[in-house]
Amino acid sequence: MISNVSTPLLGLVDTAVIGHLDEAHHLGAVAVGALIFSFLFWTFGFLRMSTTALVAQAAGADGRDEIAAILARALALAAAIGLLLVLLQQPVGWLAFSIVQSGPDVAEGAATYFGWRIWSAPATLANYVVLGCLLGLRRAGLALCLQLVLNGFNIVLDLILVPVLGWGVAGVAIASALAEYSALVVGVTMLVRIVPELPQGILPERLGDFPALGRLIRINFDILVRTLCLMAGFGLFTAQGAALGDVTLAANAVLMNLYTLMAYSLDGFANAAEVLVAREVGARDNAAFRASVRTSTVWAAIAAVSFSLAYLAGGHLLVDLLTSIEPVRAEAKAHLPWMIVQPLFGIWAFQCDGIFIGATRGSTMRNAMVVSFLVYLGLCWVLVPLLGNHGLWLAFTGLTAMRGLTLGLAYPALARSV
Repeated sequence: MISNVSTPLLGLVDTAVIGHLDEAHHLGAVAVGALIFSFLFWTFGFLRMSTTALVAQAAGADGRDEIAAILARALALAAAIGLLLVLLQQPVGWLAFSIVQSGPDVAEGAATYFGWRIWSAPATLANYVVLGCLLGLRRAGLALCLQLVLNGFNIVLDLILVPVLGWGVAGVAIASALAEYSALVVGVTMLVRIVPELPQGILPERLGDFPALGRLIRINFDILVRTLCLMAGFGLFTAQGAALGDVTLAANAVLMNLYTLMAYSLDGFANAAEVLVAREVGARDNAAFRASVRTSTVWAAIAAVSFSLAYLAGGHLLVDLLTSIEPVRAEAKAHLPWMIVQPLFGIWAFQCDGIFIGATRGSTMRNAMVVSFLVYLGLCWVLVPLLGNHGLWLAFTGLTAMRGLTLGLAYPALARSV
């Protein structure tokens, strides 16, 4: 959980350094740019998820050589996708900005952000694999160190490039790109030390193991579809907010930082469930599987209630910390109650994600997410014209609730199959 929290803390710093500039469109530009890269990069989040699950299952079955092969295949796939994104940055950028519409000032700043941040693609995707392997091997301490290197370096660069050097939106993007490559060097060094079989894993006969590649592709495709639907939901949220005006877009960006802090924290428990479930599935231990699910969910529930109480007591202070623009503050505080209820719905969605990823039940996750996304589209179509930004937040809450409900209904069958 501590490892996960370092990522949204970076987002809070990004928002704070930009949110204290003179105009709201700077904050909106970072919100749109960050949203595009969240969608773009986390589209390939299966690299982290599948690596964690497959490595943990291989560890549960005591397959050290297979761990090295899984890692090598995943790193090769990450590098290929990252380089392709850099080469196709022009059409990718055109498509992204066609989907996420905004005012001219916001669009100009977001384009600047995109032009710098896209160069981090190979390192970002490779870092997903490195992190996934560390989590799968239950090396949470090293995962924390890696995230602290990534986000700590990023924060330091933010504070130098934006307030001191005055690079504005470009400075935030450059800081993120440099931090990703620095973290990759550290992460690969870690892996070489803890997975000594890694050089053997990159041999052609291991990389070309077609049954293993077929399983990797099937799992990754299912998670890809699930992730595309989820990120489309976030993209639609930002696009609808942008259509309601720059102040609403900026206010939602402030609140989304609070949401992200909560989500990444609860996702830490989901990651723990993922690793434990994968190990027990690999070992075919049903009793340990059920105990892992129960324990991780109890602690996640305690954390969720704590977040709700914290936002109830001090959410307005966090809004003031993140921006000094009065119209943005007022708009964010008017919608703060939606943040108070988010943890109570989100815990079930996050926990179920971790459980089903660990069990490599990608098709179930895919189907549940498609249903949830279709419900979300219907809610947006009905509620946004009626209630404006409150309707948008209500629809978003409905998406989170449906994610938990659909997977929750599928859990008994999964528990019986282990």
